[in-house]
Amino acid sequence: MASLHKPHIDKEKLKTSFDLSHFGLNAVLRGMQLTLVGAHRALQNPGIFTSQHYRQAAIAVASGIAIRLLIAIPIWAIKLLLFLLSTFMDLSTWDDKLITTLGFIEEHVLQAPLFFMSLMRYITPTLDDLFMDSLRWVDITYAQKHKHEAPDRLRPMYCPTLRQYSVRDGSTHSTSTAENVSMFVWRFARKGLISLAIFALSYLPVVGRFVLPAASFWTFNSAVGLGPASLIFGTGVLLPRRYLVIFLQSYFASRSLMRELLEPYFARIRFSKEDKKKWFRSREGLLFGFGIGFYILLRVPLLGVLIYGIAEASTAYLITKVSDPPPSPAESKEFASSQLEWRNKHEFLNLSLANIDALHSSPPPYEAVDSKPRVVG
Repeated sequence: MASLHKPHIDKEKLKTSFDLSHFGLNAVLRGMQLTLVGAHRALQNPGIFTSQHYRQAAIAVASGIAIRLLIAIPIWAIKLLLFLLSTFMDLSTWDDKLITTLGFIEEHVLQAPLFFMSLMRYITPTLDDLFMDSLRWVDITYAQKHKHEAPDRLRPMYCPTLRQYSVRDGSTHSTSTAENVSMFVWRFARKGLISLAIFALSYLPVVGRFVLPAASFWTFNSAVGLGPASLIFGTGVLLPRRYLVIFLQSYFASRSLMRELLEPYFARIRFSKEDKKKWFRSREGLLFGFGIGFYILLRVPLLGVLIYGIAEASTAYLITKVSDPPPSPAESKEFASSQLEWRNKHEFLNLSLANIDALHSSPPPYEAVDSKPRVVG
């Protein structure tokens, strides 16, 4: 008689699947705080108020107006078509609903405003320059705040070393502008088509109400683990479609925004696709809080592109909190792999907001991975 065996349950794997430590509420709130602190630090940089940046700010506002017009033109065209059709037939029962739905799809399903703002990065080097100039200002501010401390207790500077690295696209590792733009458009188009297809399937009878929760479960499971995915699925079944779409697209838009804002860093410090995924997962909660804060601000009409520039400048401050100072390019072979886990996570999240700059990392982790961070009061 064949023996019966109980199915083996990998407890460690199950525990990992439901681990929410990388997406804790404390990390999300600290990320939102960094949105405000980073923006404040960026705006203190006198370099932002040079004539060059004034021109860039004017261009940003003009670009914001152009983006709103590009988004509005299709809606205006459909309104005109419906107006012409209304002279031959009665459309009063559904024309307003159609216009509202199309606007909702553009704003929340396809994320058209975010697409146009992100595309500017690949057309002009302004955002990369803004990131590096802001990183230089972060270094200067740090040195001034700690000028009375012993030099061996201070962290190395970020900007001078990072400027020594060659710049490539962080996703393709290519220096070709055409290739970078085409890859970006393809990534955004693929996400948009998938979002549009899922949104359309959610209108199917009977099974339609489960399409969005199931899609969210599948995506959240691969992004943040089984625990949050199960919670989102259970909540999503009860939420109205509109609010579920806004919630999901806000989450994924904030993730996309963070990847674009961090592009100047990843264009210099090269990670494999799998290593970059681990880097993001280790900092998931804080990056979400930082990204969702700026995503909300980006939705301010006309000023969205200008705020995008402030977000890029603030990201320079963020990178000094979630990564170690890079070594010279000649010594950087093991640096990327040493950054996959956020070493100072618990110490940083437990700092008071007033003491947020007190965390020091010395020596760098690529020389002594097991070294403990030091908190200087």
